[in-house]
Amino acid sequence: MKKMKTLLAAVLAGALSLSLAACSGPKAAETTTQPTGQPTQEVFQGENVRLAVLSGPTGIGAAKLLSGSDNGDTVNHYTYTVASDNNEVVAGLTAAEGEYDIAMVASNVAANLYNKTEGDVKILALGTQGVLHILEGSNGTAIQSMKDLKGKTIYATGQGANPEYILRHLLTENGLEPDKDVEIVFADATEISAKLISGEIETAMLPVPAATAAIAQSKGSVRDAIDLTTAWNDLDNGSQLIMSAVVARADFLAEHPQAVDAFLEEYEASVTYVKENPEEAGQLVADLGIAPSAAIAQKAIPQCNLVFLSGEDMKPAISGYYEVLYSIDPTAVGGKLPDDDIYYVP
Repeated sequence: MKKMKTLLAAVLAGALSLSLAACSGPKAAETTTQPTGQPTQEVFQGENVRLAVLSGPTGIGAAKLLSGSDNGDTVNHYTYTVASDNNEVVAGLTAAEGEYDIAMVASNVAANLYNKTEGDVKILALGTQGVLHILEGSNGTAIQSMKDLKGKTIYATGQGANPEYILRHLLTENGLEPDKDVEIVFADATEISAKLISGEIETAMLPVPAATAAIAQSKGSVRDAIDLTTAWNDLDNGSQLIMSAVVARADFLAEHPQAVDAFLEEYEASVTYVKENPEEAGQLVADLGIAPSAAIAQKAIPQCNLVFLSGEDMKPAISGYYEVLYSIDPTAVGGKLPDDDIYYVP
């Protein structure tokens, strides 16, 4: 196994020391036998899996899995961390001893991890599709399409990540030159929301559930002007807007295939539950700290475009998006397009 790079590992060393002491790694699988008179059959009893999820839309689909693990209702037991940003997750995945086995990250981060670790991190599944929205404040109604953003100043989250690349690509494809026809100012979602609601700024790009919360708290002064997933689909360029991915360390995939299979089944079931039960799932999401409140989570879930794609279904869904990112900025995907080995296909 190639030696993992330790980029950013120091960031988490102190914060994770107590949780890692309690769980140093996956335990060996336990099996039982079926006393049926039939040939002995091993039944997989699960393993301890160290899991990291991002707060916000990337982690929403995992809410049922995490609560189920807390209640002892899953095959695997998940020792999990709800992280606030991709850097925190990357640090745990790439630490020398590996502090996470499986993690949910932005889709461009998944490609970066694969390329920069020379294949030591692979994609297990794909999650959310587009979750970005252009919001118009001050009771405005002028923005109806991407072309209407000409001359505007857009306050946006996600500098150097999926949101920035998506915004710049959509502006360019609609005949606008970023930083000339449109000014982009990057800030965090909390600051943007506050300024949008107060009327200090008029145009913003936010993901759900931050966009959902801003609209709800504005009492009608902020509206959803453009769904960027719709704008992307209107380009009809053959790519899907896949914004999140589930990744795992390659050594964990090789050494614990039954635990991986169990995770995929449990994660798919979790995504399905969240989509079909937004009210109940909204409470779980809030209790886990993935979204700020149950009411906001409940409203945001239908806008999260949650999907579950694994195995052979992954490449056709996301390869076109990676090609678009590479054409915008090769560093967005780690300097080169990932090869087919990035996808875990058992």
